[in-house]
Formats: sequence, C-alpha cells, structure tokens
Amino acid sequence: MQDNPARPLALVTGASSGIGAALARELAQHGHDLVVTARRAPELESLAAELRTAGAATTVLPKDLGAPGAARELAADIAARGLAVDVLVNNAGFGDVGSFAHEDADRIDAMLELNVAALTALTRAMLPGMLSRKRGRVMLVSSTAAFQPGPNMAVYCASKAYVLSFGEAIARELRGTGVTVTTLCPGATHSGFAEAAGADVLPLFQSSIVPRMTSAQVARAGYRALMRGQPVLITGAVNKIIAYSGRILPRAVVFPVARMLLGG
Repeated sequence: MQDNPARPLALVTGASSGIGAALARELAQHGHDLVVTARRAPELESLAAELRTAGAATTVLPKDLGAPGAARELAADIAARGLAVDVLVNNAGFGDVGSFAHEDADRIDAMLELNVAALTALTRAMLPGMLSRKRGRVMLVSSTAAFQPGPNMAVYCASKAYVLSFGEAIARELRGTGVTVTTLCPGATHSGFAEAAGADVLPLFQSSIVPRMTSAQVARAGYRALMRGQPVLITGAVNKIIAYSGRILPRAVVFPVARMLLGG
C-alpha cells in the first residue's frame, strides 16, 4: 500500500540515469513519493537510497520496458501493490544512429517497443484511475527530433514524432477532466543518451551553436511545465528555434540542416 497517502505518488520510467533520474529527484524535492523503473537495478537502488534520504518513500521495480508486454506487467504489479499513481512520467527511450537499411532489425524493434508501444500502453493503463479520481498529471518525454524527419536517425525521430502527436491529442481529449498531459521536448542534453545511441560524435552533440543543457536543467523546466499543465514544452531558446523551423521551412532547407546536424 502507499506509505503516505498525503503525498502524491509519481511513476518514472527510465529512471536509472539522465533526465529520468533528474525528474525523479525533482519530484522528490517537491513532495512526491516515487516508483522508479528501468532495466538497471543497481542504479535504481542507488537512486532510491538518495530519494529516501530526501524524504520520498521510493519503490524500485526493475523492468525492461523494451520487452513486449512489459508495460502491462508493470502496471499490473503496481496495481497489485495497492499503489495509485498520481503522476506518470514516461521517460524511458533510446535512439540509434545509422542508415535505416543497415540498422540492426532487432534494435529497431526494441526502439519502437520502448519509445512507442510501452509509452502508449503505460499511459493507457494509468489514465482510468486518474480520471476516476479526477486528478492526475502525465508527462511524455519526446524530443526536438519530433519536429522534422531525421535522416541517419530515421526511426528515432519518427518515434518521437509519434510521442508528440499522441501527447498533444490526448491532452486535448482530457481537457476539463482534472488530468493533464505535458509533452517534454528537450534538445541535445548531457544525459548519457547520445553515448548510448552512438550519437555523441554527431555535429548536433559537438557543435557550440547548439548548446547542451544538463539533465537537471531539463528536469527543472519540465517539472514546472508539468505542474502548470502545459501541453508542450521545448526546452531552451535555440531548441525552440530549431524545432519550429522544422515545421515552417520547406523541406529543401530542412533536410540539408538535418544532414549537417545528424550526419545523414
């Protein structure tokens, strides 16, 4: 059962490092208890110890959400423990760099399962309880990659475009219910994402033209947007310009810029 029903409970996926861990810390600092999940149990346990020191009751549920059906299993486990999730942070995801025709097929499947299917399933599992209580907040972590096609990161960019579209749509559906949806779109961030994706050598992550925020900075801005019920937040002024340019400018301009940044 939930230890302290006076404190709202937040579920954070992909919480073992980077933006996910920073969001968990931000939530703990603002009076939330936590359920944290990711593949790597030791990192989760270390984070949980830190969060407990900050006064947040923290439940660790290691889970590979990239495995088919894992999101529903996680939701069932949470329900079986009698935990009512007030805040859902769908942060788990990963990217990959390379020509689509030569990417590893299993890695593509896992990316779509985690970035798209698990995020969708977990959101669907948590919303009915929030709606019945007439309160709740959902954060979907997308990316500035959602705003334009990305040659050399085609599947990743497409998956994040799905997250943005999905988030904007259900945010509109839920208006007036007491439940809000915020889609967070960070740009290049010091988070470990680029290294894991093999993208740290790309101009996007090397250029001084595109400043990289820290995970803590992204989390702080994201938390404020979540509490305001802001439908979409693009972090950083330069990132806003890049993102909206991808929607406004003709493809004849967008693709050369994407090629320059992503090496495609």
